[in-house]
Amino acid sequence: MENASPINAHLATRLRGLRTGSGMTLDGLAECTGVSRSMISLIERGESSPTAAVLDKLAAGLGVTLASLFAEKDGTAASPLSRRGDQQVWRDPESGYMRRNLSAPGFPSPIKLVEVVLPPGARVAYDTGHRAATVHQQIWIIEGTIELTLGEETYRLAAGDCLSMHLDQPTVFRNLTDAPARYVVALATDARAGAGLHR
Repeated sequence: MENASPINAHLATRLRGLRTGSGMTLDGLAECTGVSRSMISLIERGESSPTAAVLDKLAAGLGVTLASLFAEKDGTAASPLSRRGDQQVWRDPESGYMRRNLSAPGFPSPIKLVEVVLPPGARVAYDTGHRAATVHQQIWIIEGTIELTLGEETYRLAAGDCLSMHLDQPTVFRNLTDAPARYVVALATDARAGAGLHR
């Protein structure tokens, strides 16, 4: 991973750690996610820039959610403060959407916050549905307008709107305007159904 970007190197280490920690092989993860073994291997070596859709499939296959791939392992020594300049930023190579982890890395908390900027005309689709734990999510629009399809239901969300949802159905985010949209995603996992999961 000497030539991997810092974010790809982090994703590589995190994905490999979650997979081996769960006792799953490359073949096993490939079979349950539909992502090829060779692609998973490339990601785990930091040699591929995976899309958000691929990462979400892998996260679901591991029983976690997308944001957990970007997170640090929880630790008692982690600071509760997250400075703007230290927050990890990632851009989806397919849609150009940008996500910023707002919550303090490694600090144990049932709530995680992520800031997202969805470029004009961008579309991001997560086709994974059921997960091992119940994950609650709220989307609060700060700027712009997005169209969000959750299963069979479609919502048009403008600045100030907030939508509550569960991560249990395919979800599609679209920006049909000619201006960027910016929103905050808040996530929490039902402790009775699982732990440590957040998209």
